[in-house]
Amino acid sequence: MTESRASQKHPRQLYLLFMTEMWERFSFYGMRALLLAYMVTELRLEEPKAYAILGSYAALVYTMPMFGGMMADRFLGYQKAIVFGGILMTIGHLILTIPMEWSFFYGMSFIICGNGFFKPNISSLVGTLYEKNDPRKDSGFSLFYMGINIGAALGGLLCGYVGEKINWHYGFGLAGVFMILGLIIFSTSRKSFLEKGLPPDRQALKKFIIPHIPLEYLLYATTLIALPILVSLLNAYRTMNYLMFILGALACGYLMMVAIRLDKPARLKLFAAMILIIFSILFWSFYQQCEGSLNLFALRNVNMRFLGYALPALAVNNFLPPFFVVVLSFAFARLWPFLNKRNIEPSTTMKFGFSFLFVGAAYFIFYLGCLQSVGTGLISLFIFILGYFVLICGELCLSPIGLSMVTKLSPAKITGMTMGIWFFATAVGEFMAGKIGSMMSVPKAIVNDPVKSLPYYSVILFQIASWSILIGALIMLFNRLLRRWMADVK
Repeated sequence: MTESRASQKHPRQLYLLFMTEMWERFSFYGMRALLLAYMVTELRLEEPKAYAILGSYAALVYTMPMFGGMMADRFLGYQKAIVFGGILMTIGHLILTIPMEWSFFYGMSFIICGNGFFKPNISSLVGTLYEKNDPRKDSGFSLFYMGINIGAALGGLLCGYVGEKINWHYGFGLAGVFMILGLIIFSTSRKSFLEKGLPPDRQALKKFIIPHIPLEYLLYATTLIALPILVSLLNAYRTMNYLMFILGALACGYLMMVAIRLDKPARLKLFAAMILIIFSILFWSFYQQCEGSLNLFALRNVNMRFLGYALPALAVNNFLPPFFVVVLSFAFARLWPFLNKRNIEPSTTMKFGFSFLFVGAAYFIFYLGCLQSVGTGLISLFIFILGYFVLICGELCLSPIGLSMVTKLSPAKITGMTMGIWFFATAVGEFMAGKIGSMMSVPKAIVNDPVKSLPYYSVILFQIASWSILIGALIMLFNRLLRRWMADVK
């Protein structure tokens, strides 16, 4: 009995990574909760332009992990990459506190670079704590994912309130404080990871590629060269259409080249991972309206009065998704092992299919709320909260499962790179989410009239619901084929 219980316990390093990621996500999502509203209300950008910049920023945030993952796999190792990424993100958050025109894009660019090194490698480091087919792995990633969302809930709530009600730059500054805390927690606990996540060749990092500059520092310096390029891309956001296509083709080409060199079972596993990664693009393009169009929808078309109090819309909208993830993560972390013991746990493919069905149901709830509120233009807070509850059930069927799937199906030598491509798929989804969001842009003349602005949202909400349900059914049709390709991986 004691031995059985011990086998279900997670490594204590998981909880160190849990705390590190929690405070890093506090800063990341706390800052992000402010971006769209800040651009529309403070910088006074036209809504389509603000959506395009938000989509470009989000795309770049999730594209950089491809490069950060590759740098960790080949040179730095996970631990050094996490520390370097954390330092860059801290600088970015602090720059955003400066109330100057130039600080907005430069602050975001530092965060983009830092996230590229931090995000894929801390997830990959979690994967090293478990053996390949350890039944605790999905549960461990679900717990880790809960840490992400505790931070995101607190960040969205506190930074959203401070930014909306007190001062935008104070909100950005609060995010920076907790980024520093996350960095301190990881840096002081690195010794407990022993050999996990260390550079593949420590001596190679010390070699002088340029006189007096070892390879490790050269890699850091080269990364900083990307900063002005990122600033230019955020300003010239239309070029992102071409960049995302080119990077997508390169990512697929890279995985195909790797797959050709593998034996058949490993090759089929990688193909299965690629297909699920491609489907995840569509998931994120629907789901991530919660950080874009639903922010403005909450400000304009949700009745935020509760028990006589007017709740801050940004804080509520950015608190609900991670809050429900935290609450539901306990249930999902226990659900999968419970079903596994009884041999009825859904396959990874089926979980992906369920995620789309939940998302479709959530947007249909939002749509029904719109139909019931045509006269006032304000949907009830209860309907808004219920929609988010169902939406998060969909997220928990895909996001933590996807992280675990990548570590199971990708060859060990390219796990970091494949994890980066997983986040790149999120980048493409975020970019597409910006385009879908721009379809809900409300003309300035009626932004303060909820009755007139409501139809701009309701039509697209219904279309998202319909497409999501159709895609979920399609994925389930491919379940048997993909399970054969995955072989011994569930």
